[in-house]
Amino acid sequence: MNPRPSRGVRLAAALLTASTALSPIFWAPPAAAQLIVKDPTNYVQNVLQAARSLEQINNQISSLQNEATMLINQARNLASLPYSSIQQLQQSVQRTQQLLQQAQRIAYDVQNIDQAFQTTYGNASMSASDQALVAQARERWQNTVGGLQDAMRVQAGVVGNIDTNRSEMSSLIGRSQGATGALQATQAGNQLLALQAQQLADLTAVVAANGRAQALSEAERAAAVEQGREQRRRFLTPGSGYQAGNARMFPNSGN
Repeated sequence: MNPRPSRGVRLAAALLTASTALSPIFWAPPAAAQLIVKDPTNYVQNVLQAARSLEQINNQISSLQNEATMLINQARNLASLPYSSIQQLQQSVQRTQQLLQQAQRIAYDVQNIDQAFQTTYGNASMSASDQALVAQARERWQNTVGGLQDAMRVQAGVVGNIDTNRSEMSSLIGRSQGATGALQATQAGNQLLALQAQQLADLTAVVAANGRAQALSEAERAAAVEQGREQRRRFLTPGSGYQAGNARMFPNSGN
């Protein structure tokens, strides 16, 4: 008959059995049967980080595109207009100016005008001979005719500039509408203003030429009235009358 284990031995055996039952049993599977277990939290973090990097790259690309567009627009705004009508406009102004400078007789000169009105268009001299009065009247008539001719020549020159102005206006308007930047549009607008200034210069020349012709005509009429008054005074002034004298009918006779 075997002796019964002691109380301490039985308690140790019970604790060992309980620990063995509660502990998991691990065994090493074969190498080919091992599984790779991924952490879902780490995977999500990696995806979010990649999305943020992609968003940053897209933002940088958009920023570079905006800078490139801005540089292109600046280049367009700084591009100069490849067309200039200044030479044609200056030539038109010079033609009109030359016609004004070719004014006959009494030209557009203040001293010349003052001198002419003191002599030719002044009061009729009481001591001037009839031949002198007639010569002054003819000179005034020639001045008037010359002024009228000059006015018509200026008018013809301005009319000749109309076709050039029309062509330049069409070109400038087309350039303005097709401008690629602010500078080209501004330059086209400035040239259109220059064209308007040239047209105003032509209009001023026509007004000046017509005014000169009219002034000469009025001055001739006023001087003619004054000269007519002097000639009437001379006609009505009593003369010395007829005085008898010795007349020799046969100057070669001896008597």
